[in-house]
Amino acid sequence: MKIFFWILVALNVVLFAVMKSGLLNGGPDEPVPVPLHAELILDAAKSEPASAPAPTPVSHPSSAPASAPVAAIAPAALACYEWGEFSGAEIEKVATALGRLHLGSKLARNDVSHTIGYWVYIPPLKDKAAVAQKVLELKSLGVTDYFVVQDAGAWLNAISLGVFKTQDAAQSFLEGLKTKGVHSAKIGEKSASKPAVMFELSGLGKDEVDKLGALQKDFPEIALKPVSCH
Repeated sequence: MKIFFWILVALNVVLFAVMKSGLLNGGPDEPVPVPLHAELILDAAKSEPASAPAPTPVSHPSSAPASAPVAAIAPAALACYEWGEFSGAEIEKVATALGRLHLGSKLARNDVSHTIGYWVYIPPLKDKAAVAQKVLELKSLGVTDYFVVQDAGAWLNAISLGVFKTQDAAQSFLEGLKTKGVHSAKIGEKSASKPAVMFELSGLGKDEVDKLGALQKDFPEIALKPVSCH
């Protein structure tokens, strides 16, 4: 709009100068006409808006959501295992190896026995004299198949009357002895002669599990079984 205004002003100045010089009139005494489009110049000047200052940008608070709090990382779950069974010289070998892992209360050693059958027996007697007297009693009742335990230990001076694969068979034999008058005999489990050991490992972290896995390679035939942690 400003350019248009100044163009009109310039045209009127030129036109005024030409008419003043008489180039467009009969002579210098002719009346000078009013400059052309003077009202347009005034209107343009009145309608020209004042320069407004550039608007100050309004800063708005960021609408982006604040960073969500980082969730706490749950600790890795602990692992539990059963390792065994070990017997003979392997028991102390693996026990020594596990000791180097410094597991403390996370390691437990359990003795394992397996029932291989059932036996009918008379509990250990006080001494050899008592054994001799009981043997005479058994013979008088018609029992001639017996075996006196002479190995040192908890079963010294016990009298075995029979060994059976099942409990039912042992029970049937015992009932037969009772009918003969033998009332002190009992049924018991027969366990494997060689003791076995099972190791329990509980609450192991990842590093401990890795070390245990490396150790297990030295005993490839012994199962390392994961179990539920109690």
